[in-house]
Amino acid sequence: MGRRRNRLQVKKALSLMLILPLAAWGLFKCMPLLTNLAARAAMLSAAMNMPEGSIAMLEQRFNSELFENGEKNNVIVSEAPPPVSSSEPESSSSQSGIDSEEENPSLPTPEDIPAEYRGTIRELQYGADSSQIYIPLKAGYLKNSTKLDNADVQKELNKPLEMKLKQTDEPQVLIVHTHATESYEPYPVGFYDKRGTWRTTDNAYNIVQVGNRIAEQLEEAGIGVIHDATQHDYPSYNGSYERSAETIKGYLKQYPSIKVVLDVHRDAIQPEDDVIVKATAEIDGKKAAQVMIITGSEDGTMGVPNWSSNLRFAAALQSSAEGMYEGLMRPIFFCYRKYNMDLTKGSILLEFGSHGNTLEEAEYSGELIGKALAKTLNDTKK
Repeated sequence: MGRRRNRLQVKKALSLMLILPLAAWGLFKCMPLLTNLAARAAMLSAAMNMPEGSIAMLEQRFNSELFENGEKNNVIVSEAPPPVSSSEPESSSSQSGIDSEEENPSLPTPEDIPAEYRGTIRELQYGADSSQIYIPLKAGYLKNSTKLDNADVQKELNKPLEMKLKQTDEPQVLIVHTHATESYEPYPVGFYDKRGTWRTTDNAYNIVQVGNRIAEQLEEAGIGVIHDATQHDYPSYNGSYERSAETIKGYLKQYPSIKVVLDVHRDAIQPEDDVIVKATAEIDGKKAAQVMIITGSEDGTMGVPNWSSNLRFAAALQSSAEGMYEGLMRPIFFCYRKYNMDLTKGSILLEFGSHGNTLEEAEYSGELIGKALAKTLNDTKK
């Protein structure tokens, strides 16, 4: 009996000697997965606390530690469908905007995307309808999404534009990107890859390039401009607006000459689970991403004392851009949003296209908006 017990004890000891290393190895192999799940949970929690726009559930953090193959420029995003005409979401999704296979061999060509992963890209040109929420401007429209009567909004629009640019070499325009990693579809085709990312930390392929096109036109027009390319949404997406506010405040302190602050974004329009919208207009025979200006109002909780000045500046730019390039502008989205618009009397947010557009289309729009903005601002010197 004693010998049998001893044999059982030996067997148990041998079993433990085999099982424990295997268990340790299994735990080690699972650690990246557990880390990813924790990170995904953290990002989901952050996204669900975002107050702006449509809520996107960010499936992976902006952190290269989550990518086994070092693909830190491709961040996977899963987005809840926003309305057809969406406001700027704190959690807009983005895809790596790289236009050629040679520049990024890991990016699949359209032919490589299996049919089951193909979603539809719907091309639309947005404008106003006959509803009462649209207020006509000198050119283009304003969509009144506030509780203010149209007549009261019109009174504000009728006031003179306060902004007056000076003849100076000092910078008077600041361009920033709260969500600098936002990017576009890599190919101009009628479908998209549902596994796509729509974000990249490579500034050669994200919304920063649109800011470059705007800045170039302002410089050519003799208007001093600073273009800040800080990625306020990387590595952490939550808190992007707080970080961009600090950047803006720093420049305003260093350069009191700054009168205009443009926060340049890319919209995300997804009316159905497997459909994204490409907002386009044809300008001089070339496709451009439609542009939407967002300007905020005050309902007693926003803390935007300069909202009326921002509104008139937005209307002036809208009228110039739509007058010069008919169809380029979506109606201004006038709403209860802050987006750091409390920092100057010329602060607006600009949405260039959607995640269905290509970077080339958005850059073309940046060039056009740059020209329209230069005209708007130079007219204030007269």
